[in-house]
Amino acid sequence: MSRKRKVVIIGAAGRDFQNFNSVYKHDDLHEIVAFTATQIPGISGRKYPASLAGPAYPDGIPIVEEDLLEQLIAERRVDECVLSYSDLSYNYVMRLASRVLAAGATFSMLGARQTMFESTRPVIAVVAVRTGCGKSQTTRRVVELLRRAGKRVVAVRHPMPYGDLEKQRLQRFATLEDLRLHQCTIEEMEEYEPHLAQGSIVYSGVDYEAILREAEKEADVIVWDGGNNDTPFFRPSLTITVADPLRPGHEVSYYPGEVNFRMADVLVINKVDSARPEDVATIERNARQLNPRARVIKAASILHVEDPSVIRGRRVLVIEDGPTLTHGEMRLGAGVVAAERAGAAELVDPRPYAVGAIAGAFVRYPHMGRLLPALGYGAAQMAELAETIARTDCDAVVVATPIDLARYIRIDKPVTRVQYELSAAARDELEVILKERRFI
Repeated sequence: MSRKRKVVIIGAAGRDFQNFNSVYKHDDLHEIVAFTATQIPGISGRKYPASLAGPAYPDGIPIVEEDLLEQLIAERRVDECVLSYSDLSYNYVMRLASRVLAAGATFSMLGARQTMFESTRPVIAVVAVRTGCGKSQTTRRVVELLRRAGKRVVAVRHPMPYGDLEKQRLQRFATLEDLRLHQCTIEEMEEYEPHLAQGSIVYSGVDYEAILREAEKEADVIVWDGGNNDTPFFRPSLTITVADPLRPGHEVSYYPGEVNFRMADVLVINKVDSARPEDVATIERNARQLNPRARVIKAASILHVEDPSVIRGRRVLVIEDGPTLTHGEMRLGAGVVAAERAGAAELVDPRPYAVGAIAGAFVRYPHMGRLLPALGYGAAQMAELAETIARTDCDAVVVATPIDLARYIRIDKPVTRVQYELSAAARDELEVILKERRFI
């Protein structure tokens, strides 16, 4: 018999595990010699455990730094490297492909539908062309409409398994206390807490076939809440893709966001209230060319500031969602818009005061400028974030993260929170579509 084809799955602790579970776990023709890791700190140096990998991998599967990819290909005589993470520019993808090809292996990607599990329930997938487009607020509007119509709804969130993978195999969140019990990071809480606040059940984890089967037991409709700009893990009955006119053209230049753009049944162009009309028109033009069958909804992202007086006339530190600023490449977010509208005297630059991994993020992502990313991949980073805030010479703090950050880290300055939701007009358009498609 010919030897198994040796494969490296190039990932970032999410899509890579899904690709393994859905395609390679029970496959006799391929041997997964390793996962690689990037984007998320603290993932490499561990193993995908044998209990999750299955009987073909009694010692588990090592997870190594992506920087060691060429060495790994040479030492393990790797035949193929499968790209398995998201929110990547086409330039980055081809540079990565060139590294693999120059090292002597094949570079490949799996088809979106090839990695989707089938559900016995209707599935509505909410995805995006980039991280930070506003898919979470869109998801919450969809859940709101379904629940208002009397449907039992379960939200299944894209994975963020940054801790013990065995313990995180299948996670169910019903209360805020569950966030503490599962020792969630800031990044996890940012995604789960808004769902819990509206009374929704949330599932997440590593083994998404097992997660799907559990979710089906308590749902009339499953809503897939995507991460980054990744494609859904479940085969959707309806795909809603969110685009961002503050980054026009990214819908056709980032992987796999363009896949979502082309697969969409509904395209939500969000943030039209703060975007230039010509940039909205760019996305509309690309939609007509690449996906003319999609319904297009123009949506405003409505901001709510808890206490504008905290901002007015003051030197403020603005804290934005971490991934949106870092690999999402945003140069402004809801916090900046809210601070400017509320009459802030100055946006204070946190870079001179940053410590640890927060300081490292500014070096790696210099485009962030005066904005502080709410990075919190574990207790150490959360402590460094708190220290950075404490050290920053400012009058007040504007928190524009999806969670109430002040509940989880100490902020010894006047602080106000910015929240955002999809406009009522966009909600009404979504309701019409859900009725037409007989979800409600």
